[in-house]
Amino acid sequence: MRWLFSSFMILATGLKLTGGEGTMADLTGKKALIVIASQNFRDEEFTEPCELLKKAGVIVTIASSKTDVATGMLGKKVKPDSLVSAVKAADYDMVIFVGGSGASEYFNSSAAHVLARDAVTGNKILGAICLAPAILARAGILKGKKATCFSAVREFLRNGGAEVQPGGLVVDGKIITADGPQSAKPFAAALLQALAK
Repeated sequence: MRWLFSSFMILATGLKLTGGEGTMADLTGKKALIVIASQNFRDEEFTEPCELLKKAGVIVTIASSKTDVATGMLGKKVKPDSLVSAVKAADYDMVIFVGGSGASEYFNSSAAHVLARDAVTGNKILGAICLAPAILARAGILKGKKATCFSAVREFLRNGGAEVQPGGLVVDGKIITADGPQSAKPFAAALLQALAK
């Protein structure tokens, strides 16, 4: 966990991550897609990754099932840029699914499932937090993968063949999952760490 905290602190001060060869990792121009529910997404799970990515120079696009203003569980208002059905994983370096009670609208969404599957087949970084890892499980991409999630959807992950792990954050290759709002900051840091590789 120490490297996650260090990465977060480095990025939070506005400095850029150092790559493995000692060169500065430049995230300017990288593109991330954040998928939120049309209502009742979890505020911190959206805000922490979004703000950290933007500080690092990443271009962030927000998608939802509607383009009307979405309201988070704690009252945050967000205007999505696009519909989930209209975006393609190939256009981004990273796809992130935000949790909150509203994320259940994507459990059976073919558009969300296609987006998640295309992210994996396209070798993109794929993140999901809280209830959202259930979307990945329902899309059929967690079989044999280590993952975590909010306790209420662990059965979705098990049914999807995931190796459900305890703890707040799990990284398995390019799939990054977290268990809820209390893990939003380390989740954001892990996403940036993966993007900087």
